[in-house]
Amino acid sequence: MTKYGKYLFFMTAVCLYGGLLFAQEKVANMAYVVTMEPESHYFDIALTYKHIPKKDFELKISAWAPGDYRIHNYQAALVDFKATDAAGKVIKYEKPSKNVWLLHASDIQPVTITYRVKADTASIDNNFVDENRAIITPAAMFFYADGELKHPIIIQIKPYSKWNGFVATGLDSLPGKKNIFAAANFDILFDSPFFMGNVEQLPPFTIKGVPHYFVAYGLGNFDRNVFMGDLKKIVTQGIDIIGDIPYSHYTFLDIGPGPGGIEHLNSTSVSFRTPNIISSPEIKKRTYALLAHEYFHLYNVKRIRPIALGPFDYSKENYTNMLWVSEGITDYYAYLMVRHAGLLSDEDLLKAYQTKIGNYENKPGHLMQSATEASRDTWNDSPFGKTEAQANKSISYYEKGLALGILLDFKIRHETSNKRSLDDVMRKLYTKYYQTLKRGFTDQEFQTECEKMAGVTLAEIFEYASTVKPVNYAKYFAYAGLDIDTVTRARAYLGISPGVQREANLLIGDVKQQSPAWNAGLRAGDKILTIDGKEANLELYNAMLQNKNSGNVVQLKAVTGGETKEIPVKLGSRLEKSFAIKKMLKRDDLQERIYRSWIGE
Repeated sequence: MTKYGKYLFFMTAVCLYGGLLFAQEKVANMAYVVTMEPESHYFDIALTYKHIPKKDFELKISAWAPGDYRIHNYQAALVDFKATDAAGKVIKYEKPSKNVWLLHASDIQPVTITYRVKADTASIDNNFVDENRAIITPAAMFFYADGELKHPIIIQIKPYSKWNGFVATGLDSLPGKKNIFAAANFDILFDSPFFMGNVEQLPPFTIKGVPHYFVAYGLGNFDRNVFMGDLKKIVTQGIDIIGDIPYSHYTFLDIGPGPGGIEHLNSTSVSFRTPNIISSPEIKKRTYALLAHEYFHLYNVKRIRPIALGPFDYSKENYTNMLWVSEGITDYYAYLMVRHAGLLSDEDLLKAYQTKIGNYENKPGHLMQSATEASRDTWNDSPFGKTEAQANKSISYYEKGLALGILLDFKIRHETSNKRSLDDVMRKLYTKYYQTLKRGFTDQEFQTECEKMAGVTLAEIFEYASTVKPVNYAKYFAYAGLDIDTVTRARAYLGISPGVQREANLLIGDVKQQSPAWNAGLRAGDKILTIDGKEANLELYNAMLQNKNSGNVVQLKAVTGGETKEIPVKLGSRLEKSFAIKKMLKRDDLQERIYRSWIGE
């Protein structure tokens, strides 16, 4: 057993807690056993249903997974469904809808259901298994019944025999029972992914006696101890904002190359553009910001949450206007956490916010869709993977929410002479709604708590959230002694969006139609090897666009259509505002105090 496994065993073996888990095992009406066939990319699942609620009862597969606000087709991966009673008699069933299995059972209990799940696409929001690793997204694998969402469940995982048997998850195992886990209810189960295989466990760290783990697949060559030391600093900053640790252990699950992350109650599933996640200053900043974002979600969205986001209806969309708070303000805090940890400079912090604001403001959608509309519409067009037409008519609630978070923080600090901040609002929401009322907040309650903390109306900022009214950035940034450049200028334009980086060089994720890159023959999936003779990477690409002018020619070597070609591209032009943020040359005492406390000095 690994050190990680030994510690989890110790934690779950504590008498009182162990008794609770044993109690869950005894009363659990649904128990799962999961085996796997890596060579064929299949999981095999057996469900024992001890006491069926009635002869005709429904089992359902979730239409979506917590943290991933879009409808999936999870049921399509499920095959070879079979149900039998205790006498071995096959139970007939029908499919009244695509996500529902209606069983016509006898009185002979328990009922056993077996099925297989195809899992051939590695991602943070689905199931995957091959000979190297397995990822289980519970909402995409396990049946639930409406009347039993609040009941405990037992899950036994049997890893591929060629692996070491270790399973990483936020759930606790039953005392003395390897890889048999207990979930108090389906909300917890669906929020606790499993990860195993030829994985690496980095040196763990503890904060106030609570262990934190990082389990990864396919990491590159970098100093693990330095990385985990930095991660500890970041996590510490997140904890300091709220002042409470609401978990007994936390695990970062790095599933391998891919985009983004999904937050969970005491874990997160993440993937990175490159396995060398701290190999350059820019990659390190991006990695740390992502990890800070996903970690802070354990507070903001998992516990501090809009009332619509839990308890969930897993059969359909769960609409809210407030993802600009849950995602955007989390992104705002992510960069502050990394800055306060001493891993970003002042200039890095301001540049990160400049980029996010510019991304939002320089898209045509900022005149068509508000932050609240973007929050609700995410179920229709998703913040990721939009078509060009969708992107031109919409915004990212991550980016506008981040901007609104800055405005709220600066306004509260200014109105209270820097005695209070957005931190105080987040702590109030945590203690009042999560800990005391044990529910989420309404839209109006969030605004009310912000205004109580500021002592003044914040109607203008909340109008910015619900409309496309132009934002007066200069007014709010001045509260912290900052200038922001909102002058429109012509900027160099190529027209590509970088993709997921699985190796060296720059993979093209998307190419805008009729852009200079498109007209030069570049397409999504092509790979740029060099830019003006230098080995291509994301940092070089961004620097090239910043330093060159429209009309300049950039010399690219790229693999396109299976061939390596030298491709000269004449950069185009588009009008943009830079939103460059700089410190004012002269600041009064309040501006100076706000700025210094804001950056963590």
